[in-house]
Amino acid sequence: MQKKNATFTNFSQLDIRIGTIEKAEIFEEARKPAYKLWINFGELGIKKTSAQITKFYSPENLINKQVVAVVNFEAKQIGNFMSECLVLGAIDEDNGVTLLSVEKPILDGLKVG
Repeated sequence: MQKKNATFTNFSQLDIRIGTIEKAEIFEEARKPAYKLWINFGELGIKKTSAQITKFYSPENLINKQVVAVVNFEAKQIGNFMSECLVLGAIDEDNGVTLLSVEKPILDGLKVG
């Protein structure tokens, strides 16, 4: 089901950027299977996040993967970990997430719009 319409102003308030995953590890304390990720956003530095992406990815194959993320949400405490951004992905009917990524390597921190 489609959500209600958003305005361009709603969209323009999001800061969506490209970043490269530099570190990934199993989030053992999470209630649902997840990874802890450290993502380099260039001039914005490294931001941490928790992501429930264990169906299609292992920590090893996430390293150096460029992803798309919202970087201006308020930080959120998830268990004993502070999540500072939200990686974006497509969610299938079984709740498997395929991360959004770029077609070729580009500079970390570039804006998406």
